[in-house]
Amino acid sequence: MTQKIKVLNHLKKRNITTFQAFSLYQITCLAERIRDLKEDGHKITMEWGKSGDKRFAIYHLVKTAPTKKPQ
Repeated sequence: MTQKIKVLNHLKKRNITTFQAFSLYQITCLAERIRDLKEDGHKITMEWGKSGDKRFAIYHLVKTAPTKKPQ
């Protein structure tokens, strides 16, 4: 399973952070996988979270891309 599919499947259930992506799937550059998913037509938003003095991105899936019909 590709990293992009792992992230999409995770987002279908709940939001994801960079720390979660690394801890669960060993994905070191979540922002690139999010960009790939957006290019595929998925609507994903990002908000900033904070823990102590650290800020981090939290990604949310708003809408999945329409499935492409085989020709």
